Amino acid sequence: MYRLALLNFVRSKAVIVATLFYLLIGIVSIIIGKQFLQKQDAAIASVTQFQKEHIQRNASYIKNEIGLLLYYLKFAYINKPAPIAALAIGQQDVNTTIQSLTIRGVEAQRYDTDLYNPYHLMTGNFDMSFIIIFLFPLLIIAFCFNLLSEEKEHGTWKLLIVQAKKPLQYIVQKVSIRYAVVMALVALLLLLACAIIGIPINMALAAYLISTVLYITTWFAICFFIIALQKSTSSNALILLSIWLLLCMLIPALVNNYITAKYPVKEAYNTLIKQRDGYHTKWDKNKDSTMAAFFAIYPQYKNCTWSKPTFDYMWYYAMQHLGDAEAATDAKAMQQKLLQRQQASAIASMLMPTMHTQLLLSNIANTDMATHLQYLDSTAAFHEKQRHHFYPKIFGDSAVANEDWSKQVPQYFTVNKIINWLQVIIPFLVMICLLIITSSYLLLT
Repeated sequence: MYRLALLNFVRSKAVIVATLFYLLIGIVSIIIGKQFLQKQDAAIASVTQFQKEHIQRNASYIKNEIGLLLYYLKFAYINKPAPIAALAIGQQDVNTTIQSLTIRGVEAQRYDTDLYNPYHLMTGNFDMSFIIIFLFPLLIIAFCFNLLSEEKEHGTWKLLIVQAKKPLQYIVQKVSIRYAVVMALVALLLLLACAIIGIPINMALAAYLISTVLYITTWFAICFFIIALQKSTSSNALILLSIWLLLCMLIPALVNNYITAKYPVKEAYNTLIKQRDGYHTKWDKNKDSTMAAFFAIYPQYKNCTWSKPTFDYMWYYAMQHLGDAEAATDAKAMQQKLLQRQQASAIASMLMPTMHTQLLLSNIANTDMATHLQYLDSTAAFHEKQRHHFYPKIFGDSAVANEDWSKQVPQYFTVNKIINWLQVIIPFLVMICLLIITSSYLLLT
């Protein structure tokens, strides 16, 4: 019986067309994800080659003043996306993944990013996560909205109640057939993604798969609940599409506006102003006071002396760093606000499967805001490491030729993150169990 019902469903022309259509757009999303990775790889290769040539060219022009040379030299720090990022591009389409920094003030550099087409930013990336989160629910709705109402409207439901010992089992059977078809399609797309993109089989892929399965199951549970209300076909379609609009469009927009208003990032402007003022005003101040403030932060350089009353690179780089020091409080407050936005979104998403899945998949792929904030923190640490490497050479007026410039190659950011399996599973399981238990009760009464 089950086998015949399955064959009858999959032989439907509408099901075949819909499945092939979703397979096609899934493949397109995989190709778009692969192109994203290729673009990132090309950018990394270009930056690596540029840094090598850039250092060699400038070092050949400026041979006597290492302080002047380091005014121009840039050192790349890269957040290379993992292969699974092709499935959930997240915010990496707007947040920079490559920072080319001089050893001057870091606050004026680490928030720089590329210019993007506003229309492209509005529409977002057509990646696998977009297909799963926004389009697969529509397929599930199309498969399930008339599952019971059609039987009632055609007058066959009363016959089934009389003949079938367990009418609920019949409904579950029909839902499970559609569930199997959708899951087979999801599995096929993920297998194609692994083959085409080259995604390794690891914990991140397992978490992505489990999150996807639970999200799809949640939508089937929602459909099962609406079926259990035993409304008409048109009512079911209207209710389910309204739920889709609420969960996928309206509520996330309202939550985003609320969080943006609750945690305004005024410190972003203050950071810019204080960093610039902290640096530029030092030109008009007594140089001894500038150096005293710098030595208070870095006492290890007190033994270094500067002897040029008009201009000295030791004073200049001290002045640059003091600009960062004066903006440090606002910079930290800005990052704290951004982190609060991320945390508030995560809490709000616990009750909304679409938001929860979107945040979850980007978190698994390390393309979320929290990872970007870690990258920015690590960028500051990289910048400080470079400064402390070159400060003694600048302050000691070391010869340019004494530095082994071949060692100055791009450095890479490493994400330190552990998958929180309870955070992945529990919100889904709670909603699925509540919906299924309630639906079963409604169908049995």
